[in-house]
Amino acid sequence: MSLYITSLNSGSNGNCYYIGNNEEAVLIDAGLSCKETERRMNRLGLQMTKVKAIFVSHEHIDHVRGLAGLADKYGMPVYVTDATKKGCYHLRPESAFLFEAHIPVNIGSLSITGFPKFHDAADPHSFNISCNGITIGVFTDIGVTCKHLISYFKKCHAAFLEANYDEEMLSNGAYPHFLKNRITGGVGHLSNAQALELFTKHKPAFMSHLYLAHLSKDNNCPKLVQELFEKNAGATRVMVASRYEEMEVLHVGGTNRIIMQNRKKLFENNPAQMSLF
Repeated sequence: MSLYITSLNSGSNGNCYYIGNNEEAVLIDAGLSCKETERRMNRLGLQMTKVKAIFVSHEHIDHVRGLAGLADKYGMPVYVTDATKKGCYHLRPESAFLFEAHIPVNIGSLSITGFPKFHDAADPHSFNISCNGITIGVFTDIGVTCKHLISYFKKCHAAFLEANYDEEMLSNGAYPHFLKNRITGGVGHLSNAQALELFTKHKPAFMSHLYLAHLSKDNNCPKLVQELFEKNAGATRVMVASRYEEMEVLHVGGTNRIIMQNRKKLFENNPAQMSLF
């Protein structure tokens, strides 16, 4: 069974990621307003009735702006840690369900596992979402790569991976010194170089798609970072998740996807080889 994934928005102005199958789906974070989330899903042909739960990475406003509105309107359970729940003060207590690190939560046939990350929030977590052997990772707002991130990244057929800033652009940019230190200080965000190192050293052979996520508006360049990663991507399709609009819905189907991509490249380079398949 394929998983359908998209970014509804990715950046400091709002983060929201959709992962689902034919029957059910989850949102990772709800950083857009309820109305804007609905608009973007409608344009993509995605049904809100299939969204069975929201999982919250941390309590910063660009991840929870639409949380209470969606939960109230659709009666969705919201999965948070206890410390994160305290920061989501608009969320009704009856909507909140607690999850624990490394312990999967089953939503229909989806299995969602959170794990701790380094970020300046109460109890921040990243997530892997799995179904029938296919795994999607959502890895943003990370100050530094750790053993947990490496372990979960290695399991992914597709991932949303933060590449927040170009080190030279940030260093030479207009941000005040304290903010530059916050971003680079180990509990802020991943640089292009840090994300690329994780990708090149630990990308599994079966990873078919990579979304570069949570790019800084002022300290990064989508074209620059996409070209940087594509040089090292192999058969993995690399895209930059927009901070302004929803992305196309992708079907992620595991190793068969990689095989078909490789075959397509082979056919394009040597049409005579088509007779071998």
